[in-house]
Order: sequence, then structure tokens, then C-alpha cells
Amino acid sequence: MRTGIPGFYCYAIYEHPSECRAFDLAQTRMVFKLRQEKFHYMAISDEKQRIMPMPEDLRPGRGEQLIVPESVLLVNPINPDLKGEVDDKYQYSEDNKDGGVHGWISSSPNNIGFWIVFPSYEFRNGGPTKQNLTVHTGPTCLAMFHGTHYIGEDILTHIKEGEAWRKVFGPILIYLNSTSDVSEAHNLWIDAKEQRMQEETAWPYNFVSSSFYLMARERGSISGRLLVRDRFISSSPIPARDAHVGLSAAREEGAWQTESKEYQFWVKTDSNGDFTIRNIIPGVYGLHGWVPGFIGDYLHKSLVTVSAGSYTHLGILTYSPLRDGPTVWEIGFPDRTANSFYVPDVNPMYVNKLFLHSPEKFRQYGLWDGYSDSHPRNDQIFTVGINDPKKDWFFAQVCRRGEDGKYVATTWTIKFNMKSLTDGIYRLRLSIASATRSDLKINVNSMESESSLVFQLMDLGMDNTVCRHGNHGLYRIYTIDVPSSMLVKGDNSIFLTQARNGDALCGILYDYLRLEAPDATP
Repeated sequence: MRTGIPGFYCYAIYEHPSECRAFDLAQTRMVFKLRQEKFHYMAISDEKQRIMPMPEDLRPGRGEQLIVPESVLLVNPINPDLKGEVDDKYQYSEDNKDGGVHGWISSSPNNIGFWIVFPSYEFRNGGPTKQNLTVHTGPTCLAMFHGTHYIGEDILTHIKEGEAWRKVFGPILIYLNSTSDVSEAHNLWIDAKEQRMQEETAWPYNFVSSSFYLMARERGSISGRLLVRDRFISSSPIPARDAHVGLSAAREEGAWQTESKEYQFWVKTDSNGDFTIRNIIPGVYGLHGWVPGFIGDYLHKSLVTVSAGSYTHLGILTYSPLRDGPTVWEIGFPDRTANSFYVPDVNPMYVNKLFLHSPEKFRQYGLWDGYSDSHPRNDQIFTVGINDPKKDWFFAQVCRRGEDGKYVATTWTIKFNMKSLTDGIYRLRLSIASATRSDLKINVNSMESESSLVFQLMDLGMDNTVCRHGNHGLYRIYTIDVPSSMLVKGDNSIFLTQARNGDALCGILYDYLRLEAPDATP
């Protein structure tokens, strides 16, 4: 506790001495269970706030469990205003980069705010896009330090036998505020947000007594400018505006997403692509990044060494995203999510009113069946230049529910016209926002011949994004070679088959697709 701060700080130090056996860390968190007769209203952002069900509402008689175990239809809740809604803790997940404060406000006569404040996410696993739980019916407030949600076992921390390892999780602030004026209750949320900003400014703290927690003078910083070079878009380098740039122990492109053992340090670039990362714990890191509007992951060619008190200016850095030729066509916008595509309205039987008029309508329960409702017999056909991804490309390639209620494999068709052909290799760039238990096959201009199969990947992904109401998980990118001999002048088709059947909750969420022609530049 600190003078003048109404609340208390928490942190944990995990240590694996070298003489210990091998160990895998999957989940670790701090959990606060509040008084259910007092705390009914939660807030995790300006837009996501609501009165929550009571814990009794999730039990038989008041709630009906749906096919996703965590999802419960409220059939006879204590608060009748909630009748007919679905409650699921995953609907309130937040990216590390978007969170920072969440909590509960108690009922009158004295309104008390209970808030978890993250001053930094350097100690949380998976980097800026890792999704974590925040609050759920209980009333429960979670401080997730390390988890596998929306990625799966790929993000487990593996500590080897004989390996010495230590990590400090936190500190975080448990912040309390109150008001006796019911009309001022919302200001408790505003005050909590302001406190979060103060905590971020004060990070790293100067009052932690453990020698394992490093203060500002024991850390270093780096800066630089990131540009994008894509000569098929611009003859000169493009500033990497609003890019995420970060340091991670991962040494391969994109591997920061599954790095859990050490710390990560991330910032966003400004409009010129400039960035400064401060308060970095000394070590040797890979410098990673990704840029909205461009596919793939940036990885600096050299490792970056940070020492106590050091400052390193890296100068101008250039990211050359995957590209071998001019664009024939593209579908979506590359931002590592399925935001570019069509999300159906929720079935009124399974609504969560919080997301009825929200940009996060993908948080609603049961949207996978929306594909079967809009395509009861025939699968999706998308014609380039005619169809609109926001209206005509379903956000997840899931199985289709047949007339017998069983779920069957689906084949999506991309139709496009080629006015001319260039001899050589065309390349299909397939940027995937998430995948769960999927078997993906890609054919060109035929589904009948074995020679038309250009790509096959079995048992892709463990993200569980479909059933956990997300629009991204573990980002993946694939390049598929398509010889010009497989294409024709005139009408062509590419078939994307999600070949797994019998599973309502498997599926692929695409981020972006692009077909490139061979480079004919002399």
C-alpha cells in the first residue's frame, strides 16, 4: 500500500531453480471474488459496461447450458430484465494492448468501485494482440498474467530440467474508489481510467522492494523509424504509420505471439513511423513489428542488446512485406483480424444486449450457425469485382449444418476473370487471423482432378476463437504457388475447402487474401 493511493499493489515472483524438474506453465492469474449481494455492474471499457447476472442464474432452473460449456442462456434470472440473454465470460475478453483497467461498481447506498489496473503488459504473455479474460459473473475480477486462451498449447511456457528461470508478474494496482451519490457512480469508472494513466506514467515503480524488479535507472531504451518498401504500391518507402513495434526474446518472424517465458516491450509508431521504447529490462532481443495494411511480420536483421542506462538509436529500418508481383485481386484488409468481413446479426434467442449495436458484434453467441442460415444448401461464392467482403464474405469458414442437424465440410469459391496471363508462377497469399481444428485444401479451376490441388494443411490451429466469440487468434500466413498453366484467360475459380466435418465449432477466420501475378518487370 502507498500513502494517498486508495488501494493496494500485488505482484508475484515465479522461480524455477536449476535443480528442479521440467515444468510447463499454462495459466496463472490473480482472482478476486467480490460480494455478490453488492457488486452487480461491471465496466471494461467506455462501451462495454453492464449489469451482470447473479451466480445462481448460471445453475439449472435459472440457466440453460448451451453447446459451449461456458455459455448459459438465462431462462429465469433473478433480475428479470436479463431474461433471454446469454452469459459467457469469453464475451468480455480484451487484447493486452486494449485493456489496462477493468472492474465492478457496487450498488447504493455507498457505491464502491473495485478495479484492477495494469500499468504495463510487459510481463503478460503473447504480446499486444493476446486476448485475456477480464471479468465474469460471480462477481469475479481477473488479473490474467499468463494464459493460453485464443492460441492454445503453442503458447505454453516450457521450462527445461536444469534450466534456471525467474519472472516478476506485476505489480498491478487494486484500486478502490467510492461515492455516496448514485448519480455520480459512473464517475468511478472515469476516475479509474485516470488512475490507470497515472500508473502508466509512474511505470516502472520506484517503491518495489524486491531486487528482482528493475527500476527505471536499471533499464534501457531504444528508438528508430520504420518504413515499408513495396514497389508495387509506391516507388518510395512508406512510413509505417500506427505499426506495432516491440522487443521480444523470440528470434523468428511472428514468434512473439507465442513467447511466454520472458518479457515483451511494445509501442505504436507515429504518423512518420517513428518510435521510442523505454524502460526495457536489460537483455538481448529480437525487434519485431507489424503494420496495418501490409501482410506478415517484421523482424530486424540483427538482435538488439539493451543494458542498464543505455540508449540506442537504430536509425531507419525497412520492412519489405511478402510480395513477388503485382496484385491481380485482393479480398479484405490486412490487420490480423476478421474485421473486413461479414458478421451476421445474432439469433434473437441467444442475444447479449451489450453487443447489439457494438462494433464487436462478433462477441455474440452462436454466430457460427449464421453461416448455415444464410447458406442452407450451397456454399459461399465470391466474385471478385462484384461482391463486397463486408456483405458477402462470412467472417469464419465453418461447417454447414445439414438438414439432419449434422455439420458438414464447406467449400468456398472465389471467381475471377483474367484478361491476360503472364507465364510463370502466380502466388496466392493467405493471411489467416485464426484457426481451430481445421483441414484446409485449396484447388484451382477444378475440384475433381488431383492435379488441381495446390495446398493442403491438416488439423490447423487450436485457437478456439469461434466458440469463444473472437475475431482473431494466432496469426498465420501462407504462400501458395499457382503455375500459370493452371489458369486460363477468362473465368477462373479458386476453391477453399474446410474439409473437417462433424464439428460446429471448428473453422478458419481469414484476415486477407491476395493473388499476385509474376513480375514482368525487365
